[in-house]
Amino acid sequence: MFGHSGYGGTDVRPAYAAVSRWLASASDDLLQTRRKQAELFFRRIGITFAVYGDPDASERLIPFDIIPRILLASEWARLEEGLIQRVVALNAFLADVYGAQECLKAGIIPEDIVLLNDQFSPVQVGRRPAADVWVHISGVDLVRTGPDQFMVLEDNARTPSGVSYMLENREVMLRLVPELIADISHHGGIRPVETYPEALLSSLTSVAPRGCQSEPCLAVLTPGVHNSAYYEHSFLADKLGVELVEGSDLFVHADCLYMRTTEGPKRIDILYRRVDDAFLDPLTFRPDSMLGVPGLVRATHAGNLTLANAIGTGIADDKAIYTYMPDLIRFYTGRDAILPNVPTWRCREPDALKEVLDRLPELVVKEVDGSGGYGMLVGPHATAAQIEEFRHKLLAKPSGFIAQPTLALSTCPTLTDSGPAPRHVDLRPFVLTGREGSTVVPGGLTRVAMKEGSLVVNSSQGGGTKDTWVIEDALVTPELAAMRAAGNL
Repeated sequence: MFGHSGYGGTDVRPAYAAVSRWLASASDDLLQTRRKQAELFFRRIGITFAVYGDPDASERLIPFDIIPRILLASEWARLEEGLIQRVVALNAFLADVYGAQECLKAGIIPEDIVLLNDQFSPVQVGRRPAADVWVHISGVDLVRTGPDQFMVLEDNARTPSGVSYMLENREVMLRLVPELIADISHHGGIRPVETYPEALLSSLTSVAPRGCQSEPCLAVLTPGVHNSAYYEHSFLADKLGVELVEGSDLFVHADCLYMRTTEGPKRIDILYRRVDDAFLDPLTFRPDSMLGVPGLVRATHAGNLTLANAIGTGIADDKAIYTYMPDLIRFYTGRDAILPNVPTWRCREPDALKEVLDRLPELVVKEVDGSGGYGMLVGPHATAAQIEEFRHKLLAKPSGFIAQPTLALSTCPTLTDSGPAPRHVDLRPFVLTGREGSTVVPGGLTRVAMKEGSLVVNSSQGGGTKDTWVIEDALVTPELAAMRAAGNL
């Protein structure tokens, strides 16, 4: 149960040897006690997730699993290289589609998928953000499908969330399983994630607008306390040591953004926004928005404000665009994608649509602009009525959907009410991009489907999280494993 049974049995993988021993030595009572302590910790510090449309609970805790997900440093090196390649291509794609549009002229991607996309922002055409960085913070969702195979499930280039859980998960593990951490740390340890706030601050300040003050002023823009990710917004502002602001706290004067303070207006140079494009500026986008700031787009276009992520990056989140990423990576980097996409049918194409309709009970179907696990069909777990409902949706608007096979996703040992058991997982590493390039925090957020057999890991759909450890390969060499088995370590 400690291996990745999704691709080859349930034997203990070498990376999990220490975890296996720890679980074998811990009583069921101890494990369940630690599990309850983790829940209490998260409840006390107020980590909750708002569930829209749930009449029984507007907010709830995201389940946390105390058994870590482990990757070897050699595995991580390959992931890191592939993630940076992908984000480089995403930034190049955004610069291109809002600039020369060479990818459209070359026929790499159909014009209508880009230019008629709801997330394409005409106000950005001809614009260039500081240092040509469009996506400053990205979260790339990965699934493991083999011992040496990771695939990209989707890109999150607009306002990716989850980093607060990555950081808090590590903090709670340091408190709850010190004996396991000490065992691993004795021979190289776990690569840190707590450097993320410092790395984020460095990457954001590196793209401060021209002519800004010597110490750039950064703030985090939140939609407010009713947003599902408000905890993360306040958490990041605190970790960065900057102000958490709402639209009503800000105003634009002479094409510069200012924050109202008790000491008078203070200019903001960099705004880490957690508000979608449509609500950012009522003068440019939705006129009824109360979340943004009138004139914000003007300040950005004047070169007096860096917005992270830039306006218009939502098009890189689109699942129809995702299907062309291998071609776009090759177009912009001259290399094949290191991390391949999951095989995908574009339902806009007649032959693909026919095949998808014929195989609906065995496929996963997603809305191209969907997120959070909503608006999707998991064929093997759907009812006949749900399948027929999606059949009608596909026939009515095939361009609005993609389909993917139900993958044999990897599993990780997860603590359930009846003890450790395999559960399906994915991984969201976070990539930071600034003037000097991109960096990847070693680990990321592992999301886990808490229900047996479920493939849906989204928090909004009942999924949980677990800490992700990147450990040195030397910890699992045959010699070291033999010494441990003999009790000599």
